[in-house]
Amino acid sequence: MAVTTPICDFGWKAVDFNLLGVDGKRYSLAEGKGPSGTLVIFMCNHCPYVKAVIDRLVRDTRDLIAKGIGVIAINVNDAAQYPEDSYENMQRWAREKNFPFPYVIDPSQEIAHRYDAVCTPDFFGFNAKLELQYRGRLDESKKEAAAPTARRELFEAMMQIANTGRGPADQIPSMGCSIKWREPNATAAQ
Repeated sequence: MAVTTPICDFGWKAVDFNLLGVDGKRYSLAEGKGPSGTLVIFMCNHCPYVKAVIDRLVRDTRDLIAKGIGVIAINVNDAAQYPEDSYENMQRWAREKNFPFPYVIDPSQEIAHRYDAVCTPDFFGFNAKLELQYRGRLDESKKEAAAPTARRELFEAMMQIANTGRGPADQIPSMGCSIKWREPNATAAQ
């Protein structure tokens, strides 16, 4: 089911975490933070919306990291229901796409709940003080990639945040697959 993100709650403070990355290391918010800003992405492997933008996302995050913006991606989906989102498949996809950012797993789904993440992809752009300034889309892509000339909305917003500490007033919500929440009684034994 397609879902869109809520409007940006400007100034909301980023929540810390300690999650396992595909490289076997644990990552906190501090390890993902950049001196000019931080981008926290909720994504997964199987979502057609993520698949449509993954090459652009890798390109844009590589450019953002070069500008001092930290990036970390969190997979929150229930891998028991969606095996393509398993830890092993995360490792494979991160290698295949050469992710320039840590890709971590949130098996308890606690961090997704604390961020109020709703879909994949869901982008949270923070300034250097870890205050939320962007909750929009990557670009005009949907289940298909947009034209190669599409405006780089996320990249431009994060550069504005890096330069001014403030995100754009007008933001178009991200659209994606709903997060695949675990059944209430299921265990987080991943």
